[in-house]
Amino acid sequence: MENFIFENSTKAYFGKGCVSQYLPDVLKQYGENVMLAYGGGSIKRNGIYEEITEILKAAGKTVTEFSGIMSNPVYTKVLEGAKLAKEKQIDLILAVGGGSVMDCCKAISLAAVYDGDVWDDFWMKAGTVSVSPVPLGIVMTVTGTGSEMNGGAVITNEIMKIKTGRDYPALNAQFALLDPLYTYSVPKKQMVSGSFDSLSHMMEIYFSLPNEDNVSDDINEALMRGVIRDLRKAIADPDDYTARSNLVWASTMAENRVLKLGKKTDFECHLMEHQVGAYTDCNHGCGLAVLHPPYYRHIYKDGLPKFVRFATNVWGIDPTGKTDEELALAGIDALADFIKEIGLPTTLWELGVTDKQQAEEIADTCFLSPGSYRRLTREDIREIFASAY
Repeated sequence: MENFIFENSTKAYFGKGCVSQYLPDVLKQYGENVMLAYGGGSIKRNGIYEEITEILKAAGKTVTEFSGIMSNPVYTKVLEGAKLAKEKQIDLILAVGGGSVMDCCKAISLAAVYDGDVWDDFWMKAGTVSVSPVPLGIVMTVTGTGSEMNGGAVITNEIMKIKTGRDYPALNAQFALLDPLYTYSVPKKQMVSGSFDSLSHMMEIYFSLPNEDNVSDDINEALMRGVIRDLRKAIADPDDYTARSNLVWASTMAENRVLKLGKKTDFECHLMEHQVGAYTDCNHGCGLAVLHPPYYRHIYKDGLPKFVRFATNVWGIDPTGKTDEELALAGIDALADFIKEIGLPTTLWELGVTDKQQAEEIADTCFLSPGSYRRLTREDIREIFASAY
């Protein structure tokens, strides 16, 4: 394993009723002014908004609402939230929602106290956070991104058509409340795409050096098998609490940095999807579903031992009579079949990439990851996009 330093400063509260049980006491640690941030209003339809506002009211907090955070949060929305946080002298940002709300609020927590341009200094390039962001708390309602227990935030600059993410430990939420029951009202497509996003995070970490036996890969294989099993169960029975609670914690485990310990990591597929999203505003999990199989067919020979392990240890494919190359391809085929089984798209056309020229244009804007088995060239990415079109 590679050398590492591990830290995660977010305190997680998990389980049925954890919001009503723990949030009142947690709020006592923060000042009077709370920004309640959320997305398009679904929390008002499912009762979560009423529950949380009652808790805030009982705690004597002055609440400033910040709503309308979109599924792919944009930089102008970050600046809008930062301006409001400054004006209202916010003591705590409470992000209620999924990854988009969490990510936007992390960026707001930094932008509200930083004098420069946070896009230029922290997202367009890696920066060093030397200020104390506004404290952030999270109430998770949508699983998938794992953003509840890391400092990562993916933001889109809609003018530049660049979607990029950074992970700053200083932006970790101070607490995260994870009640699996809160995820029940999420539409099936969003639940499925979010769970695939979790699987995608696991694969992006797994398919990287080292290839030698290591603890992170051992945990990862168990988690990948679990997501496949529990997503099938949740599709068959959306009220299966065992499956839904497993999917919540698997999502968190995928991105709380535990799986990354000692690993190089890849995330080239995420970088490609980010640019597809920047151009089309497509669902993140759907974009990943389209790109993963063609990407892996493009690089599997460079990481053949790991792709063989993926086939046998994750998908349970019998190696008898198969060469390593045949086995690796069978594992990728199993992934592609699973994507079809759960109803996610399989082509760029379905995401809104309407012609091959546009696909090439998007391919040419993709960032290149140094962590993959083979560092891709622009021509490689064009070929992957062509095979996904």
